[in-house]
Amino acid sequence: MVRKITKVKVLLFATIVLMIASAVLVLGGSIISLSGNAARMDISGFASESSRPVDSVDVGEVWSHYGGDSGGHRYSQANQIDRGNVAQLALAWQYSTGDMLERAEYMSQAATEGTPIFAAESLVFCTPFNEVIALDPGTGLERWSFDAEIDLEQNPANGFVCRGVAYYQSLETAGACAERIFMGANDGRLVALDAYSGRPCNEFGANGEIHIDPGMELIWPGEFQITSPPVTIGDTVIIGSAIGDNARVVAPAGTVRAFDADTGEPRWAWDPIPRRSADPAASSWEGSQPPQEGHANAWAPLSVDEGLGLVFIPTSSPSPDFYGGLRPGANLYANSVVALEAVTGQIRWSFQTVHHDVWDYDVPAQPGLYSVWRDGALHDVVAQVTKTGLVFVIERATGEPWLPIEERPVPQNGVAGESLSPTQPFPVLTPPVVPNRLSPDDAFGLTLIDRLHCRRQISRSVADGLYTPPSEQGTLLYPFTGGGANWGGAAFDPKRNLLVINMNSLAHHVQLIPAERVDEARRRFPGREVSPQTGAPYGMKREVLLSPLGIPCTPPPWGVLAGIDLSSGEIVWRKSFGEMQGVNLGLPSFGGPIVTAGDLVFIGGSMDNFFRAFDVSNGQEVWRWQLPAAGMATPMTYLWQDRQYVVIYAGGNEDAEGRLGDSILAFALE
Repeated sequence: MVRKITKVKVLLFATIVLMIASAVLVLGGSIISLSGNAARMDISGFASESSRPVDSVDVGEVWSHYGGDSGGHRYSQANQIDRGNVAQLALAWQYSTGDMLERAEYMSQAATEGTPIFAAESLVFCTPFNEVIALDPGTGLERWSFDAEIDLEQNPANGFVCRGVAYYQSLETAGACAERIFMGANDGRLVALDAYSGRPCNEFGANGEIHIDPGMELIWPGEFQITSPPVTIGDTVIIGSAIGDNARVVAPAGTVRAFDADTGEPRWAWDPIPRRSADPAASSWEGSQPPQEGHANAWAPLSVDEGLGLVFIPTSSPSPDFYGGLRPGANLYANSVVALEAVTGQIRWSFQTVHHDVWDYDVPAQPGLYSVWRDGALHDVVAQVTKTGLVFVIERATGEPWLPIEERPVPQNGVAGESLSPTQPFPVLTPPVVPNRLSPDDAFGLTLIDRLHCRRQISRSVADGLYTPPSEQGTLLYPFTGGGANWGGAAFDPKRNLLVINMNSLAHHVQLIPAERVDEARRRFPGREVSPQTGAPYGMKREVLLSPLGIPCTPPPWGVLAGIDLSSGEIVWRKSFGEMQGVNLGLPSFGGPIVTAGDLVFIGGSMDNFFRAFDVSNGQEVWRWQLPAAGMATPMTYLWQDRQYVVIYAGGNEDAEGRLGDSILAFALE
C-alpha cells in the first residue's frame, strides 16, 4: 500500500544532475534552455502592506497549535527577526531524539513531518514513532518524554508519521492533567498526557488512551493509522485517520471521531460517506445503497473556529483511488471541505473540490481560516490549497464561494463502466500555481537521448490535461498525486492578505490493469507500485514519470514557492524553490511555510536540505542554513525570555530517499 504522498525518489539522479549542470554552466549555457519548452517560470510582483488592522486577527507570538493557531494561519507576530537582521540568524541549540541509533532499522519507513507546539512552557512534539518529547525552549534540554511503544513491525501503509500534538486545558480537572497533550498514534490510539510530566492521564479512556475501532477487520495491522494531530474545541477532542489506499473497494470508513477531552467518552462520529438514504448527500452516490465503499477519510490536519463552534474537515477520495464505476455520482462528502458543528457533529455546510475523484486528488492540507481585508472590512474565509495546484476561497460561515468559482468541462472517455463527472470546479481569478497540461514538446531532458525517451513516454500516454481519466493505455496525472499542494499546507500574512504556498510539479503515470492480470503485473514489475483495488474490475500501477537517468520528464521548476493575494486572487510572485549546487531547477518539497511579522517566510521542505528565509513581499531568498537532513516538516517560531527562536525538525523523509536524521534545530539572532 502507498502513502498519500507516494514515492518520489528523484534524488537518485542528483550526481548526474550535478555533473551535467556543472558542465553546462562552465560552457556558459543554461540548463533550462536545453530542454526546449522547459520553464514555465517566474512572475514577480510586489505584495504591498495594506492598512488592515492586524491586531484584530487572533494570531500571536506563541505557537500553541500545529498550525500556529487553531485556524492554521502559520503566522506569528514575533518580529525580533526581520529582513534587516535575518543574515545574523545562527544555530542556538540542537536536540537529537535518538531514533537514528535506537530505531535505525525502521528509519527507512519513517517520514519526519512533526511541528512542535509551545505548551506548558515547553516545546512539545512527536517523533515518527509516536514518542512525545518536551524540551526547554531556551536550551533544547529534554524535560520529559513518553513512548507510546507502537509495534514497529506493523508495516504502516503511510509510513511511520506523526505530524504533531494538541494542547488542552481542562475546566473540570485540577492538579495533574489539568493541562494535557493529545497525540494520535500510528496504531490507531488517541493518547492523553499530562503537559508538565508526560505521564498518561489515567482518567481519560483506559489508562490514558483510547483504541480507535476501525469498524472492520484490517488486512494488516498498519492499514489504519492516525498521522495528523487532533484538534480541541471546548471540552471536545476530535481526530481523523489515515488509511491505506487501493487495497480494496470495501474498506475501513473514514470516520471522524469526537471524544470528551476529560474522560474520553465518545461524543459523536461522522462518516464522510452517507450510509443513510435520508442524508442529503445520498443522492450523489448512485451505486449500491448504502454505499459499500470506504475511506473519504480526513488524514490531513483539521481546523477549528471556536467563535462559530465549527470544526473544518478536509476529506480524501473514496476507495479505491483510480476507479469509480461502482460509485456513480459526485460522491459527497468525499474530496471536500466540510464544516461540522463541534458539539453535535452535524454538517453545517460542505464544498467539494473534486467531483467523483478517480485521481487520488484528496483535500491534502489543513483548511486555512483567515480574515481577508477588502473594501474596508475583514471577511472570514476558508482558503483551501489542493493537489491540483488550484486554490479555492470560500465564505467561512456558509461555504459559498468568496472568490468566484465556476464549473468547467473536463476530459471524459473513461474505461468501460466508469461514470465521470462532466465538469469540475475551478477558481476564476487565480490561475493554477503549477502547470496541469503536458505535451511531448514539454518533455525535459539533460541529454538528447533522455529528452527523446520522455517525449516517447508522454506520446504513448493519454494526456488531455487536468482530470484526464485513468486508462488501460496509461494516463498522465499532472500534477501528480503528491501535489501541487500537500500536507504542509499554506501560511497567511494578514498584513498583505498574502497566502504563501509551496507546490510540486511532477507527473504520475497511472495505468489501470484488468483485475485478472494484477498478479501477473506484480511479477512483471517487481519493486513498483501495483495495487489490486480488490472488488473493482481494475487494479492499478502508478509511478513518477522519470527519464532513464531518473530525472523528471516534466519541465522544471519541479518545485515552486508562491504568494497569492486572497483579496483579488492574483498570484503576486512565484519562484523556483530548491536547487543543487547553485543550479535552481526547483525541487519537490514536503512540509510547508510559516510567515512572521518580521516580513519573513521560513521554510525547509526542499530535497536540497536547506532551511531558508524569504522576503514575504517578493519571494527573494534572504537567508539559508544547511541542515543535517532535509527539513521536510513545517517549522514554527516563538518568543522565550525576550528572544525569538525559529525551529525545524530535520529528519528527512523515506519518500524522498535523501539523508535521514533525528534532529530538532532552533535558530536565533547571534
